[in-house]
Amino acid sequence: MGRTVATNRKARHDFTVEDSFEAGIALTGTEIKSVREGAVNLQDAYARIEKGEAWLIGARIAPWPGGNRWNHEPMRDRKLLLHRTQIDQLVGRTKAKGLTMVPLSMYFNDRGKAKLQIGLVRGKKNYDRRRDIAARQAKRDMDREVADALRGR
Repeated sequence: MGRTVATNRKARHDFTVEDSFEAGIALTGTEIKSVREGAVNLQDAYARIEKGEAWLIGARIAPWPGGNRWNHEPMRDRKLLLHRTQIDQLVGRTKAKGLTMVPLSMYFNDRGKAKLQIGLVRGKKNYDRRRDIAARQAKRDMDREVADALRGR
């Protein structure tokens, strides 16, 4: 994985990530320039498969400041580039298990191509979130105790 442009931190808070995969994304010229500047928001975005094609919906790529009247629409749906077998697999898993596809991060790979890490996720309940917070706090307390013990306190 190369340079990360945007991450969807809220996705890991609201969902349990069961699996993740990499997808290419079809962008126009002004969109790729905005992505290189990091003007991407994946907060409320999700992916959906329609008519055998995967689409990213709800992602915001800000208009490029140097663009003119042919600048792109910030909230347009963008096509995800996946193999047919991957799409068929995703259709089966989302229908059978009730999973959702959510973008986790956008980055540039080693060859300079924009990629999107998509997660197959299941929604968390409130008690799952509370359990995660309690576990994180317990780990933080244990790490603090170990650090204090090593310092000789």
